[in-house]
Amino acid sequence: MIIDMHMHIDDIPALGWQMSAAQCIERMDEAGVDAAAVMTIADLPGINPQALELIADACGQYPGRLFGFIRLHPWYRQESLKLLDQAVNEHGFRGLKLHPVSSLAHPSGEDTIALIRRAGELGIPTLFHCGDEPMTTPLSIEPAAAACPDSIIVLGHMGGYFHVDEAIEVAERHANIILETSATPYPAKIAEAVERIGAARVVFGSDGPVSSPVLERDKIMIAGLSPEDTALVLGENAARLLGVPA
Repeated sequence: MIIDMHMHIDDIPALGWQMSAAQCIERMDEAGVDAAAVMTIADLPGINPQALELIADACGQYPGRLFGFIRLHPWYRQESLKLLDQAVNEHGFRGLKLHPVSSLAHPSGEDTIALIRRAGELGIPTLFHCGDEPMTTPLSIEPAAAACPDSIIVLGHMGGYFHVDEAIEVAERHANIILETSATPYPAKIAEAVERIGAARVVFGSDGPVSSPVLERDKIMIAGLSPEDTALVLGENAARLLGVPA
């Protein structure tokens, strides 16, 4: 089973983002992906006030294939905490997405940590955009991992282009950090991460449907992992995080 831990669905024509559930499924089918975690491009509360319902409807349209993550803005702490509870308890969402570039909220700020801790209490992981921009680097996120040891933190893009080594080092220091492979261009670094922190803490993601799930899947296939480790990275680890049968 192949599970993509990072895909997007949204409808914001003013920003040029129109990605439907059907498009997401089409890209998944092209890559042989069985299921995916899906989230919006925009944060809640924000410019798409129906973002929660959009993801919930998509997951309802494709049960067993799409699993919702709610993307939130930490500055609106109380409203975001309520939305997080609603997403999980009423709609069965399986994760929280935080993106410091769009929110400008520091990943280790008090408001962000409050959301991460609540996600941990709800039994769901927090997926960060983790790349090369200010406030998204692994070292920027590391204090949050230290402050929330009972919450699972997934570093999307595992440090991007220039901070991959930092991502692996941070994961070595914090057992609650998992590395997600989308958009990092180095299959050899994926293999290094597996060697240094273990295959159980690396997950496949594509950042689709804008990025190519086929290309991102092929990075895992050419990384030189054992068949057992490949199975963990491509799906078994994500199934555990999402609470779905592998």
